[in-house]
Amino acid sequence: MSWKPPHLLALLVASMASWLERRAAAQIDYLKAENRALRSRLGGRRILFTDAERRTLAGLAKDIDSKALRELDPIVTPATLLRWHRELVAKKWTFLERRGLGRPRTKLDIEQLVVRIANENPSWGYTRIYGALRNLDIKVGRGTIRRILKDHLIEPAPARGRHIPWSTFLKAHWKEMAASDFFTVEVWTWHGLITHYVLFVIELATRRVAICGITTNPDEAWMLQVARGALDGESGLLHSKEYLIVDRDTKYTAAFRTFLAREGVEVIRLPPRSPNLNAYAERFIRSVKSECLSKLIPMGAPMLRRALREYMEHYHLERNHQGLDNKLIASTPVQCSKTERIDCRSRLGGILRFYERAAA
Repeated sequence: MSWKPPHLLALLVASMASWLERRAAAQIDYLKAENRALRSRLGGRRILFTDAERRTLAGLAKDIDSKALRELDPIVTPATLLRWHRELVAKKWTFLERRGLGRPRTKLDIEQLVVRIANENPSWGYTRIYGALRNLDIKVGRGTIRRILKDHLIEPAPARGRHIPWSTFLKAHWKEMAASDFFTVEVWTWHGLITHYVLFVIELATRRVAICGITTNPDEAWMLQVARGALDGESGLLHSKEYLIVDRDTKYTAAFRTFLAREGVEVIRLPPRSPNLNAYAERFIRSVKSECLSKLIPMGAPMLRRALREYMEHYHLERNHQGLDNKLIASTPVQCSKTERIDCRSRLGGILRFYERAAA
């Protein structure tokens, strides 16, 4: 083993340290230049750090004094980094994990259940909700129930029960309620493009739809004639209905509303510019236009009537409806013996299709 003098070993160590220092200085210069470039792109906008990022930066900055931080020219100011570090130190010595005083907070699922019961039962007070929870073997005091409802901005029972939500009103009168609306179709005729108005009625509970009439002039006399047909005891969709939802369209004249009221159907007029309150009718208009009318060029009123007749048969017998658990409105009886062959039933030249197993 060869022997090396001590001064040669010191020189080697000093050279290595100098090389490492130059390399570290070069890396720092690069990061400083990169930070200046990023800061110029930000244009003075503030960067929002997450709590995890703040903890990481504060932990790394604790071993660097403020002078060295200023020389690094970081995106976050040295004062901010040191403040984050002091906050971490302060949180470490709060002994929160050792505290056992005070009442524990109500579990989130119980809190959500209290809010749900209050929203679904507007007339129930704190004591009634307390009793319903006891039936479920959940022990929550009246004061806790009061605090939960107050935190969720839910009024006490007397004030909360005065206003019936629109959704609750609909569900309470579901089977006795229908909705009506118009949609327009541009039809080519010998006189050019003529606007045709289509009036329909939809039964909310079953989603059944009846096309009440198609006209180019929906005047008061035509509307009264449509009302008589809709109230027909055999085929009228308004037969045995108590409420009809309509918008503020002037076609629903006072004579039309009076005639229906005289026959026992109350007309509910929606506020102006509120199509979301007649959502079922609006959804049908979207369906008939996107699935049928937008793919056709109606050449005359007879073609329009035939297209709507074909679509309505498809709508009731062959189309699955998401609002009805993806089922058909009028499903055909299930046949006992079926083959493996799949048949396709098409309408309007293949625009509308329905697949079914062929009967044996």
